Amino acid sequence: MKKILVTGANGQLGSELAVLSSNYDQYQWFFADRTQITLNDLDVLETQLDQIQPDVIFNCGAYTAVDKAENEKEQAFAINHLAVELISKYSQDNNVKLIHISTDYVFDGTSSIALNEDKETNPVNVYGASKRAGEIACLKENPNSIIIRTSWVYSKFGNNFVKTMQRLMQEREAINVVHDQIGSPTYAADLAQAMIAILEFPEWIPGIYNYSNEGEISWYEFALSIKELGGYSCNVGGIPSASYPTPAKRPEFSLLDKKKIKATYNLEIPNYKESLKKMFV
Repeated sequence: MKKILVTGANGQLGSELAVLSSNYDQYQWFFADRTQITLNDLDVLETQLDQIQPDVIFNCGAYTAVDKAENEKEQAFAINHLAVELISKYSQDNNVKLIHISTDYVFDGTSSIALNEDKETNPVNVYGASKRAGEIACLKENPNSIIIRTSWVYSKFGNNFVKTMQRLMQEREAINVVHDQIGSPTYAADLAQAMIAILEFPEWIPGIYNYSNEGEISWYEFALSIKELGGYSCNVGGIPSASYPTPAKRPEFSLLDKKKIKATYNLEIPNYKESLKKMFV
């Protein structure tokens, strides 16, 4: 029986994989939180991997505090770069299949058309730079790995934009949301299902792939969809990013082109609104 190690077990994606795992009991699942897989201590991490001895690694663990990363660069790079480098080398040396999760933040946001996997990267913040460094290390140490870039992840688990909007729209009469950052959200349950589908596919085809739900929207339009589906009466206004300054700059345009992953792994990707409805069931 193949053993699948899922890092970041308590995160949005790890939690959704845990829900799905009961449908795939042909695998032995090992869900590791930060005490069982210590991404910021490489000496401990190597020992932990040797003890678990996985056949497959779904590397969902990451440093994801985008604004805090501006002041915690060393920690962000330790987890998003150096730990990924070690995991990738371990997987290569031990013939372990690796799916590593990355981000749309590796791009600078200056494009006006959907970004494919070959588009030049140019991160505009520390988080994006640390994730890009992790991608480079992953492909160098294990050319047989699969990297999935995703964007605007949300889930019933953890903290995310959808849950924040649901709370604010019930607490306040009016809120403002930025209208000039364009992309597409990703329902973590859909991505989790796609990762399992890739593992189950007859052929393992390594490389970088994009995955998010279908649709091209702004955060403001995403908020309007949340308002509609939740039946909230809160007034939602659109504002420019300049009116909502954050420590870390965000890419203005990060819509991902999903043609490659759909064609290679025969995946059907739901429209963002169809998936968003599942948050209200």
